[in-house]
Amino acid sequence: MSEAVRLAGKVARLRIFENDAGRLDRSLIDVGGEALVVSQFTLIADTSKGNRPSFAYAAAPEHARPLFEEFCASLEGEGARVARGVFGARMELALVNDGPVTIVLDA
Repeated sequence: MSEAVRLAGKVARLRIFENDAGRLDRSLIDVGGEALVVSQFTLIADTSKGNRPSFAYAAAPEHARPLFEEFCASLEGEGARVARGVFGARMELALVNDGPVTIVLDA
């Protein structure tokens, strides 16, 4: 199983949405939610040296694009609706983060 497929399954099943009692007990699939998937290589920035971020550890586009597409397709395969950002494009996004939950998943 590829990393993208495994991660898509994790995202689809993470119980991060509240049930009727207010407990985080429902997944994206349970709530009929939609995922907005945006490639964002700048999240891998290394800022440990100096003031200019390094992106040396980011995957090259020819490797990253297929992973992005496989992740999106796998998430759809789990039953989630998926809206995709444009890979490698400069985009302006607006969203409302409803709730106190932000989680970084280690791949």
